[in-house]
Amino acid sequence: MAASIPKISWEQVSPAPVVLVFGKESFLADRALQRLRSLLVLEDPELEVSDLDAGQYTDGALELIASPSLFDEPRLVRVENAVKATDAFIADALRYLQQPVDGTTLVIRHDGSTVRGKKLLDAIRAMPGAIEVICQPLGRGDMLPFARNELRLLEREATQGAVAALVDAFHSDVAELANAIRQVALDTEGPVTEQVVRTYYAGRVETTAFAVVDEVIARDTAKALVTLRQAIATGADPVPIVAAFAMRFRQLAKVSGVSGGGPQAARQLGMQDWQLTNARRDLQHFSDASLCDAIEAIAHADHAVKGAERDAHYAVERLVRQVASRSAA
Repeated sequence: MAASIPKISWEQVSPAPVVLVFGKESFLADRALQRLRSLLVLEDPELEVSDLDAGQYTDGALELIASPSLFDEPRLVRVENAVKATDAFIADALRYLQQPVDGTTLVIRHDGSTVRGKKLLDAIRAMPGAIEVICQPLGRGDMLPFARNELRLLEREATQGAVAALVDAFHSDVAELANAIRQVALDTEGPVTEQVVRTYYAGRVETTAFAVVDEVIARDTAKALVTLRQAIATGADPVPIVAAFAMRFRQLAKVSGVSGGGPQAARQLGMQDWQLTNARRDLQHFSDASLCDAIEAIAHADHAVKGAERDAHYAVERLVRQVASRSAA
């Protein structure tokens, strides 16, 4: 049985003789290539970088580019479009894998949309020392962890509400989400909060998950359902919508067990003053029993939208109806 090479995410990529960057998400693939180049430059600033298009490849080009130079500078050879590789490239690459050049890193980008080059892919995946970077489109459950990781890489603290608001506004495109996170991180100071995100992207965040939660807490079931359907019609994903519910109701649960107010109480709860004030106002709509029922409904919906049920949109609408109907004290 052929050996299986490590399959890693873009932020785990490290120098290797041969790197396969596989999957349809070009943004993550670009991230992997940028990280790899940066790591190689750190090792040697004299790194030589060459690019090849496998779809327009001519016989012998890989050997020529990958061969050691006069001064033995390390080399990075980036091959794009392997999904349309010519027969000449496949033959030369298979030959290269038999005896990789010391000091050369060969990166092959294949989006996986066809089986073209399968023999080459199999050979890379069986090659000792090679690695595969998986760059598939992010699913509905992946955007929140991705956003949290982006903020961590930028060394910025953010509230759960801020992360959910960013995902809610930019969930349809991972590149847009990453750019939005970077922009708000660079242009603001202090912890990134839900209010910061809603203020900074006021033009983009029109019908958000938090607007749905606001209407539910206000006991306006009809308006909450209309807002929810508007959000879904414009592409909002059920996962961040439920995450917004979870964030707000965690705050309500925390505040319900603490008496008093002011900055000291807010710090004790790990909240901003305005969050504590708003939570105390919202708690007036709930009894202890209805708050417990709401939290249980949110937990069930979270499970449902992450694959436990077939219709995630229906699961969110059910959550809205359940919580709005139970929110009266």
